[in-house]
Amino acid sequence: MTTAEVVIEVDNVTTAYAGHVIHRHLNLTVHRGEVMALIGGSGSGKTTLLRLLLGLEVPQAGSVKIFGHPLGRCAARDLERVRYRWGVLFQNGALFSALSVFDNIALPLRELGSVPPDLVKPLVLLKLAQVGLRPEDALKRPAELSGGMVKRVALARALILDPQLLFLDEPTAGLDPDSSKQFVKLLRRLRQELGLTVVMVTHDVDTLFAVVDRVAVLADQHIIACGPLAEVARLPHPFVRNFFLGHIERCAEEDLRRFRLSLDDTSDDGGVPAVLRGEETTH
Repeated sequence: MTTAEVVIEVDNVTTAYAGHVIHRHLNLTVHRGEVMALIGGSGSGKTTLLRLLLGLEVPQAGSVKIFGHPLGRCAARDLERVRYRWGVLFQNGALFSALSVFDNIALPLRELGSVPPDLVKPLVLLKLAQVGLRPEDALKRPAELSGGMVKRVALARALILDPQLLFLDEPTAGLDPDSSKQFVKLLRRLRQELGLTVVMVTHDVDTLFAVVDRVAVLADQHIIACGPLAEVARLPHPFVRNFFLGHIERCAEEDLRRFRLSLDDTSDDGGVPAVLRGEETTH
């Protein structure tokens, strides 16, 4: 992993609000193609770090680079170019209630304005299919969707510009166990098919076990550990001990491998249409 291209580089960052220090000398590196999870207790600065990575906040000291571009120190036009290379799934989906599913997903395309109007519909329908939804779902309003469908629509919108980098804020929060499992399986499939680099904030242990390559732990104003689950879970820190309480044995590499194989081996397709799985349908 260390030889892969660096996609995100957070270097010696300090963030503070009204004299209260959130991050102090924080460092983090994310490489192309990996799934990185950010975990930490309430008030540890996870959301602030995510906002820094999205260019919505500027640190008091240090630097944040995405694809080699320093955020907060580049021209607005350069920042826009970088932003088109990432997608974001917010915790509650953040769909516009007055817009249909179709218009929610099409919004980034229309705002960008570089896609011919006649291509918008096929692109939106393609993304719907990729996240396991059907053409007829495009006409629905967010209020008509289940929690799992809201997440899928939000994911389709995050992917509509074919980003290389995907940010996920608590992607399975609010979902029942079965919907959460199906959404995680979808993430696994899309990560593999699209070659995505993923950074997610999560508190869900099963999500970590299913998709994550490395875990970064935010505590005491900085990243206190960053590495594979099997290493991080054994860190002698109060937050880490509580977070993985009852799950330590599951963090072993062999147990993780078996768990992930069990997700791949189930007959459940996670809601992805047969046409995308290369299967023939009968009529």
